Amino acid sequence: MSVQVAAPGAPLPPETVSGASPAAEPPLKPILAVTPALSEPPPRTSPAPPISPAEPSPAMLLLPPGGKGAQPPASALKRSEHPHRHHRQSEDARLSAEGGISEAPRTVKKIQFADQKQEFNKRPTKIGRRSLSRSISQSSTDSYSSAASYTDSSDDETSPRDKQQKNSKGGSDFCVKNIKQAEFGRREIEIAEQEMPALMALRKRAQGEKPLAGAKIVGCTHITAQTAVLIETLGALGAQCRWAACNIYSTLNEVAAALAESGVPVFSWKGESEDDFWWCIDRCVNVEGWQPNTILDDGGDLTHWIYKKYPNMFKKIKGIVEESVTGVHRLYQLSKAGKLCVPAMNVNDSVTKQKFDNLYCCRESILDGLKRTTDMMFGGKQVVVCGYGEVGKGCSAALKAMGSIVYVTEIDPICALQACMDGFRLVKLNEVIRQVDIVITCTGNKNVVTREHLDRMKNGCIVCNMGHSNTEIDVASLRTPELTWERVRSQVDHVIWPDGKRIVLLAEGRLLNLSCSTVPTFVLSITATTQALALIELYNAPEGRYKQDVYLLPKKMDEYVASLHLPTFDAHLTELSDEQAKYLGLNKNGPFKPNYYRY
Repeated sequence: MSVQVAAPGAPLPPETVSGASPAAEPPLKPILAVTPALSEPPPRTSPAPPISPAEPSPAMLLLPPGGKGAQPPASALKRSEHPHRHHRQSEDARLSAEGGISEAPRTVKKIQFADQKQEFNKRPTKIGRRSLSRSISQSSTDSYSSAASYTDSSDDETSPRDKQQKNSKGGSDFCVKNIKQAEFGRREIEIAEQEMPALMALRKRAQGEKPLAGAKIVGCTHITAQTAVLIETLGALGAQCRWAACNIYSTLNEVAAALAESGVPVFSWKGESEDDFWWCIDRCVNVEGWQPNTILDDGGDLTHWIYKKYPNMFKKIKGIVEESVTGVHRLYQLSKAGKLCVPAMNVNDSVTKQKFDNLYCCRESILDGLKRTTDMMFGGKQVVVCGYGEVGKGCSAALKAMGSIVYVTEIDPICALQACMDGFRLVKLNEVIRQVDIVITCTGNKNVVTREHLDRMKNGCIVCNMGHSNTEIDVASLRTPELTWERVRSQVDHVIWPDGKRIVLLAEGRLLNLSCSTVPTFVLSITATTQALALIELYNAPEGRYKQDVYLLPKKMDEYVASLHLPTFDAHLTELSDEQAKYLGLNKNGPFKPNYYRY
């Protein structure tokens, strides 16, 4: 498969992370660092075999002797409480002539929304600025409406690209919204550190060894306080980093400013245009005198850009670490076509990513995103969740617990049976589209919600996406002259039909939780630690250990990441006796499950 830019609306591969699993995806390939080497890999149409070097994996050397993680003590996060003042002085009550109390007449004010109709087919850009091409997935761009951050009171109309900013050390190798917000961003990073025990333990344990000394990592992920902890941990381990955002709406401007103030070349701000998005990635990659040797990607846009614009860079790149299903699928496509130039680590399908980030994170953040954007009450609402993968499972469970009536759509009979056994009614979207109050897509596929579905929705229906890509909802079909768009609040649009019916579209069909709310820091600690270990492994692996294919981190490392988080709960693992270990045929220190085991 050649890596080319697809036209707008090109179909995307289905994603198992967000619900419906692909019909035939290559099995995962674990890296077993402690067993004898195996034979050469089969043809590209079948998965690569486990790579089994004789010497221990570099990342595995971070594990303490015996394989047990040096568990950090559970940190007690002290939170200052700010009691609310509930007493109010009311001047409305007046004494009546009879001595009773009567209420003073009140002026009823009708709430009106400002008319903020937008032209979605036009976006003001600087004359002469060349529009860069789209990626295959269009997963992080394709924006036409304004995207002002309501958290930043200092926002203005000036593009950060047109500003000349310097940090306190005189450095200017960055592009953020406002460098003056760095102090606020630093506080957010410090808060996040308290909920990321494994990364902090890894930073403390490995910073003396500097396992990433000499590594030049270029990253393209969501830029949040949690990502900042990961970036600074990589720096503490010896790496040089340059960073851009994988989503035009998920960047926290104050965090980006804090990273820039600390000397990290970061190019990102909330509300980038499509042109800005690719410009930021290019600024990270195309640097005189600086050549990246490792890639950390989320969605595959950075990898795609280097393949398209700077293919010769792969001669010095040791590997790619990818954390999303969209990006992983694109890597498998490259591998199958014989186009993958370097080894790649599939972090997305690690147990510590799938079972925690996708399930538990979305179980909490779906409610947060919906509540912040719509102020709605969930009890009694009818909701359809498209896709019952880990993300769909989390969303469905959360809404059911809040009293919503939840329907599920699925293409995979296994996931469909799971939905039925969990107490959800399995339907086709057409069967319930007229009656539901909320539609949530969690598949990663293309056009799960079409214009026909949107036309049939009832007035006030809320439509949102929890998958990585912005192609699940056919938003492009809504940009027509007969429909009116009104921006109600940040990331919330009313799309109004000629008869007055309106739907509520959140984040223009992009990832709801990272665009409109926040995600639990503790869960992201699990994913970020897995990413850090994958980078250490790829960077330090001797030449020839990994071929040009896609691999999964060993289960031993998944267990190590999990063990680093257990002390937070004051949890105590049971240890096998010698007799029990022998009976089960296991090492007392793990791994405790075979690689084919499904948690």
